[in-house]
Amino acid sequence: MEWSEIERAMVVFAHPDDAEFGSAGTASKMAAEGKDVVYVVVTDGSKGSSDPNATGEELKRIREEEQWNAARVIGVSDVCFLGFDDGLLVPSLDLRRAISGAIRRYRPDVVIGPNPVRDLSMTVFAQHPDHLAVGEEALAAVYPAARDRMTFPELLEQGLEPHSVKEIWIVGTGISDHFVDISDMMDVKMRALSAHVSQVNKLDVEKFVPERARQLGEGHGMQYAEAYRRIIIP
Repeated sequence: MEWSEIERAMVVFAHPDDAEFGSAGTASKMAAEGKDVVYVVVTDGSKGSSDPNATGEELKRIREEEQWNAARVIGVSDVCFLGFDDGLLVPSLDLRRAISGAIRRYRPDVVIGPNPVRDLSMTVFAQHPDHLAVGEEALAAVYPAARDRMTFPELLEQGLEPHSVKEIWIVGTGISDHFVDISDMMDVKMRALSAHVSQVNKLDVEKFVPERARQLGEGHGMQYAEAYRRIIIP
């Protein structure tokens, strides 16, 4: 489908802050044009600290608040927290059911999600096992689970009717074929990332993130870009 035809988009990701690194420019561009954008955060973020005095419950609260702050910067209309345990995700029917339920609830035209395939040519940070699990089950939810009436009948009992997603855009792959110009949204992306105070080193982010976006834009006539593998659902 054409960019102008997109009305609703959903970004599915493992940890608070993943979406800001991978697709905040795209999400903010969509929101600025009046498209409805929702976030689905799969884990509770409870493992994201090396502080020996930190607790899981405290981290959950902090990271949920940070994710909401980042979402407000971008213009996201809602944030859905699925609450799976951080660091322990595996591909599972429970995870597929939860993502399918979110798709049926929000009914997006486009889903943005992580790469489900370990790619040894990519940075190790993109290959966290939680990311891979979310990528696998987001794809499985988009096709066929969220679409098929007979799959997860308990979702029907909750009033969640089947929904067919038109496209899924995969983040963090070495075989990108779809590039979004985020040149006008780079400052928004950076401000959204900075909202994750407990997670990001501002100096590192200010150096690495624009440089990566610049590299992705090279050869595509874009100053800064975000890149995806675009899959059209038949």
